[in-house]
Amino acid sequence: MKAVLMTAAGDPNVLQLAEVPEPTIQSPSEIIVRLKAAGINPIDTKLRSHGTFAPDQLPSILGCDGAGIVEAIGAEVTKFKVGDHVYFCNGGLGLKQGNYAELTTIDEKFVAHKPKNISFEEAAAMPLVLLTAWEALYDRGSLSSSVNQNVLIHAGAGGVGHIAIQLAKLRGANVCTTIGSEAKARFVRTLGADLAIAYKQTDFVEAALSWTNDQGVGLAFDTVGGKLIEQTFPAVKIYGDLVTILEPPADISWKVARTRNLRFSFELMLTPMLVGNTDLQINQAQILSEGSALVESGKLSVHVSEVFQLAEAAKAHQLLETGSMTGKIVLAI
Repeated sequence: MKAVLMTAAGDPNVLQLAEVPEPTIQSPSEIIVRLKAAGINPIDTKLRSHGTFAPDQLPSILGCDGAGIVEAIGAEVTKFKVGDHVYFCNGGLGLKQGNYAELTTIDEKFVAHKPKNISFEEAAAMPLVLLTAWEALYDRGSLSSSVNQNVLIHAGAGGVGHIAIQLAKLRGANVCTTIGSEAKARFVRTLGADLAIAYKQTDFVEAALSWTNDQGVGLAFDTVGGKLIEQTFPAVKIYGDLVTILEPPADISWKVARTRNLRFSFELMLTPMLVGNTDLQINQAQILSEGSALVESGKLSVHVSEVFQLAEAAKAHQLLETGSMTGKIVLAI
């Protein structure tokens, strides 16, 4: 089969299209999926640049997100049959084959049926960002429809951000979000954002405080990292929540967060794969199933801004690394 191999850590040119052996079923609960698309995520470019979690196992096939058609099933598979359309987040960290390939194997426990009303490219764009936003808002941030909540989402037009806006609105939240252009402001408004803050021209803390009558938001979700984490503390109300998907810088000052008694949480949806916790991965498959239902009912959508062919994986990485993407980038296979 054809696959894109990461031959070493480095620039996008280390991604090379090659012929590799086809994977085979190793467990009776596994399925073989003929991949039709693979999502591109920032974790892919970071692993390519700095090395995977198994640097001694090169070459490696990147790509956590995949969507495709079930081609074969193990003897104990019960949830899927040959021909089913599926999507999932699995592999691609260097520990197991990723999805920049024509075929992959995966345990059925970690797979969900693809939403019927979207393309394979759209489906492949969803898993990682849906899981990240879902866990950050609903699990870490305890966002509930029973409480009227004001939420700040950084980079609302990005991959995680544009899903997070929709999930927050589904729980009845009022949503403000930071954006970098008028085009992105228009985009986030179509998703339901109540306030688009042009952070290059406007102090987002002042805007968030004004929007909440100087109380601050109950939940802030950071998808950018760096000093922005610390800068967000005064925008969150006393006893509020801040969730980040990035590692805080070493020189961060926690004084404002402590004074305001904030609850700070990390969100890394890759943890189940990194620690080999299959129970947590099963929970994520359940989230993907719920996500499918939301997509099919018209309550959730994913925006794909660019589609590249499998052989163009290096170009896709180059584009993602320019930053300021709207929505997601996908490989068509």
